[in-house]
Amino acid sequence: MDFENFWKPMITRQFGAALGMLEGAILACPAGLWAEDAGPPEWKTHGTVGFWYVAYHTIFFLDYHANGAQAGFEPPAPFNLSELDPKGVLPSRPYTKEELLAYLHYTRRALAGYIDRLTAEAAAGPCGIPIWKMNKAELLIHSLRHVQHHAAQLNLMLRQSAGTAAAWVFTADVDAP
Repeated sequence: MDFENFWKPMITRQFGAALGMLEGAILACPAGLWAEDAGPPEWKTHGTVGFWYVAYHTIFFLDYHANGAQAGFEPPAPFNLSELDPKGVLPSRPYTKEELLAYLHYTRRALAGYIDRLTAEAAAGPCGIPIWKMNKAELLIHSLRHVQHHAAQLNLMLRQSAGTAAAWVFTADVDAP
């Protein structure tokens, strides 16, 4: 199969759809649900996190993977590397919807550039995360599954708490994500 004309447009369209669903869930979240359960940093140890945190976690790791999980990775301000902390340190405050939408748009551009620059040879190379035994192409599919998993989780939270959910996005333009 032709990597440039078959695989790259396909993964781009499906990432665009998954990111469209994530964005739709963020936009659909009412103010009362956004930071619900956003108590002190013991959330992770108690297994309870707010809507905003699930959205943040999803975008952070997509950004990390879209940047090739490179040493020296830094998310844009006001975000930090707390997601990579082995102790489960959480952000000091809930991020706003506007901050996370801006981060999502930033990450979409980074992902589009990453996919655009990816060659068949590079896609077959190591993903950049030493403990993960997968190539860059598989890391993209893993990332796509991660985004869709959490977009579905957010939509379930919306449905159960607010009686609404974002619309299903079947596919996106090849010019997306």
